Amino acid sequence: MFNFLINKLKAHPRKIVFTEGTDPRILEASARLLSGTFLTPVLVGNPDEVQKAAEEAGFNIRGAEIMDPENFPEMEKMVSTLVELRKGKMTEEDCRKNLKKGNYFGTMLVKMGYADALLGGATYSTADTVRPALQIIKTKPGSKIVSSCFILVRPSATGENEVLAMADCAINIKPTEDELVEIALETANTARTFGIDPKIAFLSYSTMGSGKGEDVDKMRNACEKAKAAAPELAIDGELQFDAAVSPNVAHTKCPESKVAGHANTFIFPDINAGNIGYKIAQRLGSFDAYGPILQGLNAPINDLSRGCNAMEVYSMAIITAGLVD
Repeated sequence: MFNFLINKLKAHPRKIVFTEGTDPRILEASARLLSGTFLTPVLVGNPDEVQKAAEEAGFNIRGAEIMDPENFPEMEKMVSTLVELRKGKMTEEDCRKNLKKGNYFGTMLVKMGYADALLGGATYSTADTVRPALQIIKTKPGSKIVSSCFILVRPSATGENEVLAMADCAINIKPTEDELVEIALETANTARTFGIDPKIAFLSYSTMGSGKGEDVDKMRNACEKAKAAAPELAIDGELQFDAAVSPNVAHTKCPESKVAGHANTFIFPDINAGNIGYKIAQRLGSFDAYGPILQGLNAPINDLSRGCNAMEVYSMAIITAGLVD
C-alpha cells in the first residue's frame, strides 16, 4: 500500500504542514520523510526553537521549511484572507489572534497554496484540527458533511496485503440515511486511493430483512439510496458482518448478493459500531489501522492521535499527501 502512495508522490512531490513543529515525533517523522525526497515537511513554529528541538533529539531536518506565525512575511495577506472567509463570524482581531495558533496558521498555509496538505493533532484535540479545516478549507462541492474512514491493513498468506476500509468511526455520531450515503460514496473514493476495488456493505444486525427495527430500516434505505446515486459501484445491504465477509454465510443468507461474502468497504450505522468495529479488527484481527482519514474537505487534512508515535506520523503523512488530487 505504501509503495503505491510513495510512487505516486515521487511522480508528483508534495508539501505537508505539521502544525506542531517542535514535537519530537513530528521531527523524527520529518527527518525520515526528508531522506525520501518525495514529501517536504513544512514545520510550524519558531525556527530557533524547531532547530534546537531537532538537534537535542538528534534529527536532521535540513531541507524542511519552517514557518513562524510571529514572523510570516505574508501575514497581512493571510489576515485579510481569513477575515473575508469568516466575514461576520470573526473580527479582524479574532483572525489575528487565531493565526498565532499553529492549527489556524497551518490550515491557512494550505488554503493559500503554500502547502498541499496538513497533518495535526499530536498535541491538538481532534476538534482543534477539524474546526479550522471546516471554517477555512470547507467541504468540497457536493459534500455536506465531513466524515472519517480507517484503512486497515494485514499481510495475507498470498504475500499481498489485505486492505479494508471502515467508516464512519470517528466523526459523525448518528448519521442520517442521506449522511450514510455521502459517507459511503466518499469512502469508496478513499478506498480506491489505497488500491481497493470497493465492494461496499451497509452493516446491520439484520441481513436482507432477517431483523426488524428503525436501525435496520435506516441502513436498508441508505443502501438503496446509495445504489441509486452510484449505480456503477458494488453496494449491498443491509448485511450482518458475517454475511458481508464469509462466502459460506453469504451463500446461506443472501445467495443472490454480489457483495456479500466479499465486502471490503464497510459502512457502520453509527459511531459506536464503527469505533468498536475497527478496534476489534485492529486488536484481535492483527490489522494495522490508519486514520481517521477525513473525507469531504476541499484539501487533505488529517488528525493524529495524541498518543501517536513517530512511525504513525510518518505513515499518516504519506497517506494524507497521497490523497492530493
